[in-house]
Amino acid sequence: MVIGNASWLKMIDVFSKFTSGKEKDFSKTVVPVRLAQYGGDLIARSQAKRVVAGLDKFSKVEFDFEGVDAIGQGFSDEIFRVFQNSHPDIELIAINCIPEIEIFIDRVLHGMNRR
Repeated sequence: MVIGNASWLKMIDVFSKFTSGKEKDFSKTVVPVRLAQYGGDLIARSQAKRVVAGLDKFSKVEFDFEGVDAIGQGFSDEIFRVFQNSHPDIELIAINCIPEIEIFIDRVLHGMNRR
């Protein structure tokens, strides 16, 4: 990571974006989902498993879908149902979703509410 000397960023602002609680531990993270797109669309459960690998160490995870044009049902189900059910204490948030992606995520989330 590089931050220019003339940057307006303050270290406390950067740390506070990824910390919480009295201990100020690094409990939040942002996952740029577009980085998992190497080689094509995000449709497979195996791709989702790679995206969530290691995220069990956090209490809040933001999945940033900026630059992602499509995901598959299996991909969204693996993250927002399977992973979430395995880690109910982790807050999962999807940001920067286009409407087509929101539809897939909403289907999974609404299906969870019926179970």
